[in-house]
Amino acid sequence: MKAFRFTHIDHCSVLITDVEKARQFYGGTLGLTEIAPPREFDFVAVWYDLGGTYLHLLLKPHPDTISPRHFCLHVTDARAAREHYRALGVPIDETVKIAAADRFFVRDPDGNRIEVLQWDRPYAPATDGRFSA
Repeated sequence: MKAFRFTHIDHCSVLITDVEKARQFYGGTLGLTEIAPPREFDFVAVWYDLGGTYLHLLLKPHPDTISPRHFCLHVTDARAAREHYRALGVPIDETVKIAAADRFFVRDPDGNRIEVLQWDRPYAPATDGRFSA
């Protein structure tokens, strides 16, 4: 038996190439709250508090490879979020509706994929899920 257990994801890191564009998108467009990164860092990092989980933006000379990889932000009203981002001119990528969830994707200025999701009810793996062989 393990002497520890995992409790949750603490943070997600995303590569950015322009700090001001990233701040405008994550803080302005998405409305996330920026917090100070650790003073011990000797590199550029921009941190956001997601209510006890964190998003770390790491400045690099080149963007990450465009891929289906993503992180997901939970919202209380996906329809209102969609309308808000459309009004700001943020392209929305619709996707497959999954059991009990409304969701869509947006991309940051470096092309990083972000899922925006609202659960209509708790996910029930026994009835909503499937295991593949």
